[in-house]
Amino acid sequence: MSGIEWGALMFGVMLLLLAARVHIGIAMLLAGSVGYAMVAGVGPLLSYFKNGAYARFSVYDLSVVPLFLLMGQFATQGGLSRALFQAGNAFIGHWRGGMAMAGVTACAGFGAICGSSLATAATMGQVALPEMKAHGYSGRFATATLAAGGTLGILIPPSVPLVIYAILAEQNIAKLFLAAFVPGILAAIGYMVVISIVARVSPADAPAGERHSGIERVRTLLATWPVLLIFLVVIGGIYGGLFTPTEAAAIGCVATAFVAWRSGGLDRQGFIACMAGTAGATGMIFLILLGADVLNVFLALTQLNTELAKWVIGLQLPPLLVMFLIIAIYLVLGCIMDSLSMILLTIPVFYPIVMGLDFGLAPEAKAIWFGIIVLMVVEIGLITPPVGMNVFVINSLANDVPMKETFRLVMPFLASDLLRITAIVFFPGVVLFVLNLPKG
Repeated sequence: MSGIEWGALMFGVMLLLLAARVHIGIAMLLAGSVGYAMVAGVGPLLSYFKNGAYARFSVYDLSVVPLFLLMGQFATQGGLSRALFQAGNAFIGHWRGGMAMAGVTACAGFGAICGSSLATAATMGQVALPEMKAHGYSGRFATATLAAGGTLGILIPPSVPLVIYAILAEQNIAKLFLAAFVPGILAAIGYMVVISIVARVSPADAPAGERHSGIERVRTLLATWPVLLIFLVVIGGIYGGLFTPTEAAAIGCVATAFVAWRSGGLDRQGFIACMAGTAGATGMIFLILLGADVLNVFLALTQLNTELAKWVIGLQLPPLLVMFLIIAIYLVLGCIMDSLSMILLTIPVFYPIVMGLDFGLAPEAKAIWFGIIVLMVVEIGLITPPVGMNVFVINSLANDVPMKETFRLVMPFLASDLLRITAIVFFPGVVLFVLNLPKG
């Protein structure tokens, strides 16, 4: 068999392993290892393993991943999620569907210091779900809103999947973070529009709440100052060139730990829980990274990626058509895989194809634009059936709500996502204009 045939075969084997519910990291590791041994021999495979894992995990930029995860853990312990929700509810909770909108704004705020959608969904679900149900919101609408809002955890920087994309595509993390702001804000606005429409079409799902006094609004707003300060220091410091993303994440960890300690939420037991949660999530991510590395080295050895890119470019299809085909593939994969796995599996295949097409953009701008599109598309996978990890997380907190009812109410939010993605595909400037803003 030729190298390309082996590449196609082992890629199919990996998909079969995924269908058999083998963990994505293990599936990529097994398929890549067997394929590498068949093409190059067992000796070269063992030689690669001798240095491969160290070479991957010793990358300085990767240290930002556990730091951002730990920052999210500290923020949860510090009660910052509750402060954000209470502030949003104080200002717009009296609108019809206003408490759901407050949940979305709180998810956006928490995502600014977290970087994980699952953590954002779980944390905000614990805070907002009981309040929404107590004020008459239907279970299906409350769970759908918070599942969709949780996706803002990776759309609003800092974003762990965006860090991984930056490393794979060799792009500047700070520029990618900056470019993600507008799509993240547009996503939050789009979700609030959806809530407003649903609240008017089906008033029983989203009633209006009570109006808060001006004093209450000021009090709840002042309680969110740690979030704003940490966000400005971390993101402002990165873009202002004061420190690297890794240094910013370390500063953010210290700041959120201090806030959590001052609030009384970070005792000895809480600290151990934060470290354990971060270690577990980091171990899972690094296992997927190792598996992806082995698979990608094998595919590079077979030249499958290069030949596929040449074939697609040789078809001379309109570049936008190719982009929409890639998006369609991501939407299908999102039904069975998590966001990080999709990025690690597909970027080595799709990135050369996109970079070889003419979209009228400079190479760096094209890479950043594609990275933001990928981030938005894999975010959709968090709320699409049958996997929809955010939906599973939220519904685990609301066992009385049938999963199918939550997925039904998620559909309007998916429509908003698809509309936003289409706009950014046709108008890259929506994402890229912030890169030309003067630095202070």
